Amino acid sequence: MRGRILTLLALSLASLVAAAPAAAAPTGPPVRIGSTLALTGPLAATSTVHKIAGEISVEQINKRNGFLGRPIEWVLLDDQSKPEVARTLYERLITVDKVDLIIGPYATGAILSAMAVAQRYQKVLIHHTFGIPKLAKYPMHFSSSGLAFESEKVVPTKLLDALESTRRSPKSIAIVTSKFPSVHFISAGARDVAAARGVKVVLYLEYEFGNRDFAPIAARIKEADPDFLWVGAIGLDGNLLLDALHTIGYRPRGQYHLFPAPGPLLTAPGAAYAFAYSTFEAHPPMTNNPSAEALCKLFSERAKAAGLPYPFVESQAAGSLNAWLLLEAAVNGARSLDDKAIAAWLKANHVDTPFGRLSFEGENNYGAEHTKVKQNQNGRWVIVWPREFAAPGANIVYPAP
Repeated sequence: MRGRILTLLALSLASLVAAAPAAAAPTGPPVRIGSTLALTGPLAATSTVHKIAGEISVEQINKRNGFLGRPIEWVLLDDQSKPEVARTLYERLITVDKVDLIIGPYATGAILSAMAVAQRYQKVLIHHTFGIPKLAKYPMHFSSSGLAFESEKVVPTKLLDALESTRRSPKSIAIVTSKFPSVHFISAGARDVAAARGVKVVLYLEYEFGNRDFAPIAARIKEADPDFLWVGAIGLDGNLLLDALHTIGYRPRGQYHLFPAPGPLLTAPGAAYAFAYSTFEAHPPMTNNPSAEALCKLFSERAKAAGLPYPFVESQAAGSLNAWLLLEAAVNGARSLDDKAIAAWLKANHVDTPFGRLSFEGENNYGAEHTKVKQNQNGRWVIVWPREFAAPGANIVYPAP
């Protein structure tokens, strides 16, 4: 009963995103929360989304009551898109900067490095973009992404289910993928899932993370000429590949990009009707929750001011906002800044965020998954599968016209 009461209390706090400031502003020494983001390097385009989401979250939490009545302060460092730099910086945050709590960086490689440091110092680690749940063995880690535990099966299965619903499902597929850990892991799973469902894999090609020359890869794709192209993309990979395909006059009949930078891909040549991974997009029915609608509006205002090419909440921004809401709910629920107390509270409770319920009852602390498929339609990302989350009037378009 006590756990249920605490859950309700924490959820109430987490849902008041657009509410008026608390009567008594937080006071006292700030609670310092340390993290890194890839502010430079190949992942910087997406990390900008997480930076804006984090800044909004800190402001909103402080407008409520901070953490236990104290204001919070975000100590943010640049990991340069390098996991080894992230590892060093999390060591610094804990041992030199003496932050009270930590929160995860962007991207699987950096999160895995941060997780190792968190385990060494027994710090709870909430993170938002970890793509290989099977590697997350640390008992005090918690994901806010909504990614399935068996991501290598669930993500490609959702895509193929969506395509099969059109009754024009592909007979062949080409898979090209970055060797970035999570992207490679899920793309290798896509190869297995496709083969098991009778889709012929006519090309499977890997490239190094950070690659910028996609001309040879584009040539191989054109030669294979698949019914569908799976791009194990992270950041701007998809843009660079589509540029190379455009140069040689080839356009895929259907294409899926795993973790692209959400804005830049929309305007890439040949990107119309491209599919991508998602957990949330800023349209009904997902914005029917007033708190979600308020956060989406606030993010859009900040993103436009910052010049983001796609100023809408999608899976990257939603995961980041969720992470901060999760940390707030856990601190207030546990009534403590003690890492072990926070972790114990999270294991025993679920948190209803504006972007969906987060729970941690499953293997490696993964709970219900929120995987969806979105498509670039008329210059906007819209969810098209599963149907109950699809944007009003949105239907799957395949093959691309």
